[in-house]
Amino acid sequence: HEMARRGTPFTGIIFAGLMLTPQGPQLIEYNVRLGDPEAQALLIRLESDLLAALAAVAAGELDRTDIRFSSQSSISVVMAARGYPGKPVTGGAIRNLEAAAAIPGVQVFQAGTKLDDEGRLVAAGGRVLAVCAAADTLREACAHAYQAVKAIDWPDAVYRHDIGQRALAAQD
Repeated sequence: HEMARRGTPFTGIIFAGLMLTPQGPQLIEYNVRLGDPEAQALLIRLESDLLAALAAVAAGELDRTDIRFSSQSSISVVMAARGYPGKPVTGGAIRNLEAAAAIPGVQVFQAGTKLDDEGRLVAAGGRVLAVCAAADTLREACAHAYQAVKAIDWPDAVYRHDIGQRALAAQD
């Protein structure tokens, strides 16, 4: 409201990065962009046209836009390069992305990758891949995402093994 009062209303996306702590949710950061990898876990469920939704935001017509998401559960597992965030190991070949993406509901998003001089896909940064899965249940989404992570042949990869586990434990 303050920006509008000053004649410079905000139009766009606000991303809030939160961390769950024993004291409750704590704000870590906020940005005027989509969060990475949070956006991938959300957008894998988008059934509407993303460009049309963003155009509606820019035009101030979001309230007149039909935006639909599937009711599926989704997760995103980041595969980072060993050594991240300090000194990530780069240059290692990444193989079998096609096998990972063939798993039902899985999409693999590339971030810190490049093609080397021989045309091989290699790691070129810290956070390299986001392996996302959507499924009818969170348990299925987790299983498919981790199946895809294990299908990817990249010896220098590190990733968390607990994504979704707190929510699954709460369901049990």
